[in-house]
Amino acid sequence: MKEWIFLLKNRFFLFESLNFGHGLLLHIFCLDLLLFSGKGFPLLLQMFEEEGVDKGRFCGHCYQTSLLRQKMSFTICTSSELTYPYVEGLRNAKANRVASKSFIMAGGYVKNHYVQASCPDARKVVISSHLVPGHLEGSFMGKKWQEEPRKKLEFVRTLLIDNYDSYTYNIYQELSVINGLPPVVVRNDEYTWKDICHFLYEEGAFDNIVISPGPGSPTCPADIGVCLQLLLQCWDIPILGVCLGHQALGYAHGAQIIHASEPIHGRLSEIEHTGCKLFANIPSGRNSGFKVVRYHSLVIDAKTLPKELIPIAWTSSDDTLSFLETQSHSNGTKSGKVVMGIRHATWPHYGVQFHPESVATTYGRQIFKNFREITKDYWLRMSSSFSSDRNIHYTVSMQLPHASRLFRAVHTGGQSAKKADVRFCGEACSGGQLMQDADKKNFGFLHMVNVLPPSMGANFLRLKWRKFDHLASEVGGARNMFSELYGKNKAENTFWLDSSSTEKGRARFSFMGGKGGSLWKQLTFRLSEDSEVASNRGGHLLIEDADGSTNSTFLEEGFFEYLNKELLSLCHEENDYEGLPFEFYGGFIGYIGYNLKVECGAASNYHKSTTPDACFFFADNLVVIDHHSDDVYILSLHEGNTTTTPWLDDTEKKLVSLKASVTRKLDEQNVQAVASSQHKQHFHSEKSREQYVRDVEKCLKYIKDGESYELCLTTCIRKTIGQVDPLRLYLHLREKNPAPYAAWLNFSKQNLSICSSSPERFLRLDRNGVLEAKPIKGTIARGVTLEEDEQLKLQLQFSEKDQAENLMIVDLLRNDLGRVCEPGTVHVPHLMEVESYATVHTMVSTIRGKKQSNVSAVACVKAAFPGGSMTGAPKLRSMELLDSIESCSRGIYSGSIGFFSYNQTFDLNIVIRTVVIHGNEASIGAGGAIVALSDPEKEYEEMILKTRAPANAVMEFQ
Repeated sequence: MKEWIFLLKNRFFLFESLNFGHGLLLHIFCLDLLLFSGKGFPLLLQMFEEEGVDKGRFCGHCYQTSLLRQKMSFTICTSSELTYPYVEGLRNAKANRVASKSFIMAGGYVKNHYVQASCPDARKVVISSHLVPGHLEGSFMGKKWQEEPRKKLEFVRTLLIDNYDSYTYNIYQELSVINGLPPVVVRNDEYTWKDICHFLYEEGAFDNIVISPGPGSPTCPADIGVCLQLLLQCWDIPILGVCLGHQALGYAHGAQIIHASEPIHGRLSEIEHTGCKLFANIPSGRNSGFKVVRYHSLVIDAKTLPKELIPIAWTSSDDTLSFLETQSHSNGTKSGKVVMGIRHATWPHYGVQFHPESVATTYGRQIFKNFREITKDYWLRMSSSFSSDRNIHYTVSMQLPHASRLFRAVHTGGQSAKKADVRFCGEACSGGQLMQDADKKNFGFLHMVNVLPPSMGANFLRLKWRKFDHLASEVGGARNMFSELYGKNKAENTFWLDSSSTEKGRARFSFMGGKGGSLWKQLTFRLSEDSEVASNRGGHLLIEDADGSTNSTFLEEGFFEYLNKELLSLCHEENDYEGLPFEFYGGFIGYIGYNLKVECGAASNYHKSTTPDACFFFADNLVVIDHHSDDVYILSLHEGNTTTTPWLDDTEKKLVSLKASVTRKLDEQNVQAVASSQHKQHFHSEKSREQYVRDVEKCLKYIKDGESYELCLTTCIRKTIGQVDPLRLYLHLREKNPAPYAAWLNFSKQNLSICSSSPERFLRLDRNGVLEAKPIKGTIARGVTLEEDEQLKLQLQFSEKDQAENLMIVDLLRNDLGRVCEPGTVHVPHLMEVESYATVHTMVSTIRGKKQSNVSAVACVKAAFPGGSMTGAPKLRSMELLDSIESCSRGIYSGSIGFFSYNQTFDLNIVIRTVVIHGNEASIGAGGAIVALSDPEKEYEEMILKTRAPANAVMEFQ
């Protein structure tokens, strides 16, 4: 009630100040009040009396309005027949502008929660959003506004509404650079309409709004959240809708949303436009160079566009382009073209169906620049006092984690800010008041700053190391070294991050070690039974120390939070590792299971993993091989007061005494094992061919309905293996299928061994703060002959389907890095390059960015986990859909193996092409990305292709 009264009172002041001849707008305002409630009238009169307003004047307006209503007996709807001057909303931070709180007409239905029971006729009346004033100019602008000097905004403050999309932070990065200030990102259901009104009108915190893409449809309230209210009621604030936001703009004003003639995801179109302000300085038409990336299955039905929505852009033809194509060859007609942009006739609202933020869209940044200029020009026609009264500090207090850099505010809370849900140190927004009560309900990763919690003590570690020039080949290479140093007793509790493929600089270093010094420990984490939902993401952690003692504890905040605190508690001296050419000097090494997605924003886990959800060693002693220089390093971590280094002395002696005969002995053992196998049991699959094809068809249906752009469907094959030496199996696999991010892990207490020949890097953070992802999307078998092999490579390179797959995941990884990287630093140095391995060609891209200084290493992983190449996009909705389709937990498959160094660098792979041996069973996960162009039968064949190398290694070895 009070919110309504406040809004109506301020709108009365606004409308009356415009001096319209017959008070038409005041009549409309008073009609709102009469429809609202009889109780509101006396309360409003009381407020006016307290502020010295002439109640008689106000009551007169209301009386005239009631007479007008009786004479007209009309129902005002979205297709209004009334006209009014072209009006631009009055914007003044001190005047507390408010938007219309009229009843909302959206796509033919009334939002009934605004209708009061005390007004029985109210449901028959719908106030047109077009009767609310839009632009103020000409003779209708008061002399005061015309005479005061004006100036453009120095920077633009954007409220970015996230519709649970995986490309929102690509928009965030662009706007941060273009606007001069990072936007504030809030999810479409994160705040109530009252909260939004508070930020927009009471605080005057934003200059424009951008509505992100997202899964689903604007006709579904759960998909669009508060966006329809923004589009209908914020008539006086510039708004740009992208993809779903574009569709929402059309739907809010009565246009119909229909299926496109075909889903278009990760493909490009040439665009022609009207040359309006949003497309200023951008060429138009076929072969003009203006190509845009499209991710959508639904479109606005152009035939249903109301007169207040004006089309401003279309596809130039019916054809789409792949990334590497230079021009379209279609002769499509105008009738077959798809509307790609619209604007409101009188409000500063725009929409584009395509994705200007995509790495492959040309002139995308220019579109955002043009929207910035539209915003500046819009507010230029305002009072000059607005420029000085804009609530800058309030807005910046919501920029997380950028506030500390811009206004010396240190963030210790969550990603976004509510009115009473933010905690800052330093000067706050108004009156020097401190904003309090941190909000951690979003993802929780941005509160993982590089600051040790006060309750935790710090451990000061020192590193000692030795280097042996050109030693690796002299002692038989990495395989010989690992077998001699760690291969005894079935290599229990050992690790080996094995760069077994170093061609073309793909990888350079291998790290190996086992249970060793006093700092060694093993962490084994299992999500609790209640962790099927993200709100209950805790789990049980078992810690075993170097003496064999164990301790179990329940982690309410989850494993990532625990790991983050552990790393923050480790202090070090940078001089200790000066001169080392690699990034791992000791620390945590192990794997993160796919189900830890519930700690990274996923809604739930439908299937419980039979293996632990995370296992790590704390490695205090390790051996490193530099495959480029053939050098060997041995490193030992110890607490600050320790001076002796017996492990270094002992390991140096072992290295010097190694004999190459160990390699020959192991080769003989492998041959004997293969020859002695008589009855080979084949792998069996979780899904038959028919079931997998049906699952692909389900994915295609979700894609057609706009629920996802790409779904990375997987399954699992299993085999009972009996008594097998897992290390010898891994040695056989690495010879048959060498890979740059291969790995061996053994956790003996869990009866678990992991034999990975992964070619894919998930994420790396180096000591310079540079993040790098290298997603793989697009795979084809190698050819038998050189000619066939080259033809297959070119077939992959120019495949429209594979390019679409790769582009979608590149944009997704750009988004994930954009959440934790400095604005303007995320870039793609290598896009869709083909790499060749022993059995397949793959399409690989590289994304890099500069990490924000106040974001921790674990926070970077949480922002991007699981790897987008294993989920699809948008990530959260895609994971939810995949959980409902797949019949078992992915477990370790689709997770990550790698290290977190004690100085907060890390390097993690994607767990693919991997044999997991748990008990007496071997399992291999595999799958592929389903996109609109997918053929179900071919998708099944690709899945089988990806299992071939690890499965054959097992069959040959057993």
